[in-house]
Amino acid sequence: MRTGKETALDGKLTKTVKDFALSGKAEQALQMLLHDEELQAAQEYANTVSIIRLGYNDHGPVHMRTVALNALIMLGLLRQAQIQTSVEKDECGDFEDSVIGVMCAAMLHDLGMGIGRQDHENSGVYLALPILNRLLERVYGGNMRKKAMGRALTLEGIIGHMGAQTVHSLEAGVVQVADGCDMTKGRARIPLALAHPTKGGHIHQYSANSIEGVVIDAGKEKPICINVHMSNASGFFQVEEVLMKKIAGSPAKPFVELYARVLDEPPLQYL
Repeated sequence: MRTGKETALDGKLTKTVKDFALSGKAEQALQMLLHDEELQAAQEYANTVSIIRLGYNDHGPVHMRTVALNALIMLGLLRQAQIQTSVEKDECGDFEDSVIGVMCAAMLHDLGMGIGRQDHENSGVYLALPILNRLLERVYGGNMRKKAMGRALTLEGIIGHMGAQTVHSLEAGVVQVADGCDMTKGRARIPLALAHPTKGGHIHQYSANSIEGVVIDAGKEKPICINVHMSNASGFFQVEEVLMKKIAGSPAKPFVELYARVLDEPPLQYL
């Protein structure tokens, strides 16, 4: 059963894709991602393992929807600035194909947490493939070229989201940054309430708990501007050790401005 937050994110995702005014394949893919029972179950189990067994932040349905929304907002800003995606630039497909690949990667990227934290971006590929293949078959039908491209693009986004493996497409780079942007205190609320004994994930929980909001909007000099608002300085850990590291290795880096501020203090510009 979906939570109210999941339902609200579903609505925002649907509106964002509709606003792109595409052919309808992206919206079809999104609805499948949002309502696939196997995917929902896999997301929920990944979250159980992450929060209860391992003591980490939210890595479930809300997080994956949030990453998808972040990524779509960034794609829209790049499109406004007339920046081509890698699929468009390489003439492998169109913007809609990029949207589908990014949505699939975002909605599937943390399924590996159901197995464990270590190398979860790699183990998650095995859990994602059956769902991904089923979706791409319905979206692209007999178009083998598009199915092969969509599969590779999605898996690049999944494998690359931690920043440990170099990615080369702008689409995978957007997923990487979008994942890093989901660091608000809502992700830490449940694990902190459970009061686990100290584990490796706790620095992420306490620093995330100081992040009041992350706003993604058009930049002044670059297409994308990320503004991080925090209640105290512990949030700089999230910015410097998580988000900055993901941006640093992302093909999206040249298009991103990054600011962070504590309460009403002047913002610190990172990019």
